[in-house]
Amino acid sequence: MSDRRSIHIDGLSHQTAIPVATRIGPLLVSSVISPFNPGTREVPPDAAGQAANLFRHVDAMLRAGGGDWADIAKMEFWVANAEGRVAIEGLWIERFPDAQLRPARHTHVGGVSQMSASFLAYIAG
Repeated sequence: MSDRRSIHIDGLSHQTAIPVATRIGPLLVSSVISPFNPGTREVPPDAAGQAANLFRHVDAMLRAGGGDWADIAKMEFWVANAEGRVAIEGLWIERFPDAQLRPARHTHVGGVSQMSASFLAYIAG
């Protein structure tokens, strides 16, 4: 029997039968995270608003999965242009101020109309 648990949060859901994240043992893995304003399908017009929503949703998923930002092993972001990368950077440093303790990150630039993200976390204990 699997110890898989689907994660659901207030303010963000998929329109299909996909949870926002799944936890199996110590692993917490997100589905794609959209920058929707909580509880709507509306996307802020600016990169700063989209990034803030992504980080807000990740925070809620981590808490619902029994973890926090210290448990993140890797995050990936998809942004339309360099403005998105800049918007992410300040929030990233806020969550991970110690350069020696930051998780892996990859930011894909181009090919998307709005920002999105995903993460992998390891929650010990």
